[in-house]
Formats: sequence, C-alpha cells, structure tokens
Amino acid sequence: MNRYTYGPVPSRRLGFSLGIDIIPYKNCSFDCIYCQLGKTTNKTIEQKRYSPPDDIIKEVKDTLKLGKQIDYLTFSGSGEPTLHSEIGYLIKEIKQITEIPVAVLTNGSLLWIPEIAEQLLKADLILPTLCSASEETFRKINRPHNDLTVEKIIKGQSDFRKKFKGKIWLELMLIKGMNDTEEELEKLKTAIERIKPDRIDLNTVVRPPSEEYARPLSFSDLERIKKFFGGSCEIVVAFKKVKKTEELADKENAILGLIKRRPVTLQDICGALGLHQNEVIKCLEQLEQDKKIKLVIHQGLKYYEAL
Repeated sequence: MNRYTYGPVPSRRLGFSLGIDIIPYKNCSFDCIYCQLGKTTNKTIEQKRYSPPDDIIKEVKDTLKLGKQIDYLTFSGSGEPTLHSEIGYLIKEIKQITEIPVAVLTNGSLLWIPEIAEQLLKADLILPTLCSASEETFRKINRPHNDLTVEKIIKGQSDFRKKFKGKIWLELMLIKGMNDTEEELEKLKTAIERIKPDRIDLNTVVRPPSEEYARPLSFSDLERIKKFFGGSCEIVVAFKKVKKTEELADKENAILGLIKRRPVTLQDICGALGLHQNEVIKCLEQLEQDKKIKLVIHQGLKYYEAL
C-alpha cells in the first residue's frame, strides 16, 4: 500500500487524478460541516514538515513509472495540503520529473500568508474553495480556526490571483438553506469579482457529510445559480463518467464484494483492502450512483449496505 499517493482516481474536475496526500488525517484549518472525512482532529494554521519530502517524491516517481493514465498530479487527501511547510519544494521537484500538470486542491484559507502563497506559485492549477462571503455563515459552515476571517481569506485569494500565472478554478460549495439565499449569493458574486478566478465550479453535498444537517441543493437550484453567476460558471456535481480502467473496476468489485458480506464503514473498507480513504470514497460514490449500495446510519456511525 502506498503511503503518500493514491489512484489515479476519476475526478469530476480533473479527469484521472493521482492524489498526493502529504498531511496526516484531518489536520486542517477548517472543520467543515460537509466534509466527507468527518470531524477535524487538529484545527491549525501552522505549517509543519508533516512528512518527509524526499519519501513523497520517490513514491510519486515510482508511481509514474507504472505508466498509468494520469491527467493531473493533485495535492489533496486527508488534510489541508498547504499546511505542509515544504509544499513549494515538493511542487518544484515534481515538475522537474514530469510534464503532467500539478494541481493543489485547497480550502483556500491560508493564501493570505505570504510564505504559503509564494510556495504555490509554481503549480499549474489551484482549486480553492469559498462557501460564503459573510462572516456569520462562513463560521457556521467552515467552523474555522479562530485566527481566520472570511475577509482575510477573500483578500488572500484576491492577492494571490495577481501573482499566480496558472489557472484558478474556484469551487463554491453550496448547502441547502445556508448559503444559497439571494443575499448570500450576491455577496459571493462580489467576492468572486475580487478574486477573478478563471472558472467557477458549483458544487453541493454529494458524499455523506460530517453533519447530517448539511443538505444538498437540487440540480434545478444549481442551474438557477449557474445562470446568476454566468460566464465561466460550471456545475460539477453531476459526475462525468470517465472510462474505467481495469484496475479501478477491480477495486469497485472488491469493495462491493466486501459490502455484500455485511454492512461496513469507510474505515472497515480501507483496513480490509489496504486502500486510501479518498480512493474508497470515489468508488463508493460511483457504486451509489449505480444503485448497487446505500448508506445507512446506525448508532451515529455511517455504514454501507448492498442493494
């Protein structure tokens, strides 16, 4: 089992993405109510050398040698990747060994810190998230570290845009009854005009969230909001089918076989099959869409059952 890389997995935005997971589980600056990984265990904005950079680079090299289809090398995974103090070094070194573009999937909360913004400048694509431009709603949805404010985050993303030469795809994570009102959307539109992303990606709760009250918008709601933002706004929640690799199909079958025996949690599957949780989540999402499994809650735990 790889320690730092997983996939490539089919991504709704990035095609086949090789995940690079450089932060231990749920070290993050947020504790978002919609997070599919559960509650944050260490809420922090302090950068650390969480994992050895040279070990990460070696694993990326070894994975690239396998010749799999990879559209993006994506820093993402179990926590907020910009918390790694050597993410800039990792991006630079990886770009020297491959022409595959490097993406950073981030909550966008730390770009106001000059050192962190500088470290990300060599990436090809940054995918930050913005849930709200009002402080009250921001705190309800993202439950951020105490040192963070929504204005600090918006200004950080805006200032970063002025320096960054690559692409920025800004994700708006929308939650029913929380940040989908006319007032909230107007404030988000003003913030977007400041950030000037190359693309706006509309998303909503798809996977089982940290809090059950985080509910998704309907597709018709998303279409209405897409018209409101106009221009380069896209709806990404509708999973775009990617031709499965044999390896991906094998993983789905292995997961389904496990679920058919008895109801299991995400952690049960990862432990039994030696797969990264993000890899398993992608397969579970597809199996749910194919109506082969369903999610049930028992004594506060989330289990997957076969249909």
